Amino acid sequence: MTKTTGGEAHRSDGGGAAPGYAYLDAASSEPMHPAARDTLLAALDAGYADPRALHNPGRNTRLLLDNARAVVAGCLGVREDEVTFAPSGTEAVHLGVLGLLTGGARTSRRLVHSPVEHSAVLQAGAWWTHEGGTTHPLDVDAHGRVAPASVAHAVAGGAGVVAVQSANHEVGTVQPLAAVYGAAGDVPVFVDAAASAGRLDLPAGWSAAAASAHKWGGPAGVGVLLVRKGARWRLPYPSDDRTDPRVCGFENVPAVLAAAAALQARLAEREEVNARQHALVDRIRSVVASEIPDVEVVGDPVDRLPHVVTFSCLYVEGEALVTELDRRGFGVASGSACTASTLAPSHVLAAMGALTHGNVRVSLTRDTTGDDVDRFLAVLPSVVASLRP
Repeated sequence: MTKTTGGEAHRSDGGGAAPGYAYLDAASSEPMHPAARDTLLAALDAGYADPRALHNPGRNTRLLLDNARAVVAGCLGVREDEVTFAPSGTEAVHLGVLGLLTGGARTSRRLVHSPVEHSAVLQAGAWWTHEGGTTHPLDVDAHGRVAPASVAHAVAGGAGVVAVQSANHEVGTVQPLAAVYGAAGDVPVFVDAAASAGRLDLPAGWSAAAASAHKWGGPAGVGVLLVRKGARWRLPYPSDDRTDPRVCGFENVPAVLAAAAALQARLAEREEVNARQHALVDRIRSVVASEIPDVEVVGDPVDRLPHVVTFSCLYVEGEALVTELDRRGFGVASGSACTASTLAPSHVLAAMGALTHGNVRVSLTRDTTGDDVDRFLAVLPSVVASLRP
């Protein structure tokens, strides 16, 4: 991957695909940021020891871990003691949701959540019902946005936690978190910020939140759990004797450092990258809607993530679209972004009342160029036409 220079980006293949291949699935996983790669390689020789140990290598590793925590806290605008590094974004989500539910179980065992949450939240809710809890889905509009009135109505019947994402991982719609916080009242709110961290600020008002480093250009295997000081949160699993009581297991300190470096670098370039991606996505939305018949472009056209656009094509299988576009040199996603391996119909689109058939999610990397988008749009209409009966 080549760094951007003068506002122009180069190479969108992440260095792992054939020359000229345009990887357009950053919402699944962003190619590693150069800052993360450099930091990871340097940290492998310095962050190997147990950060609990009293010997010199252990103390050095603990300093590195604490430094990463401080960087992430500064980037996300939280206290250092509110940051926990988990083994994955999914684990961070599970800890956030179930920790709040466990901590407030005496008040209510009911999880209120939007129906467009990532599967990690939905699976946490399913697990919670096996433990004697209940769940309640909220209403969303045609863009996938939560109705605050639905939140207020749901919590009036009793709730232990309200779970609403910061922005949707499939269609990009930004949720009205400030209004959700107000509607939730005294009920703790969990926010899945995996899709937006590094791209958008996280509005204050949450009790716990989660993010995933590989979504902003850090390495996979690093999740971030945020627990607001004073929140009623309790570890829902067996405990460990590690340095951070909120998570079990040995921290991958080199990967954590790389994740912090990527987040810091991402924030430094955010204004330029967001503006460029917004313009490119606007172009995709416009061309798809005007040049391909029987297509529905979904998600809010304005109040959205800068890099995500999803559209559904009638009379075409999503798997066939992905396969043919891949053959033409473009990597996109289809089906539910939560269960892409099975290409199951998207529960997000179903909740919105949108077409679930033949959907494609295009999500731009920090290095996606205008030429990449132009080439994609040049072949897309013919690909769709060739696959229709």
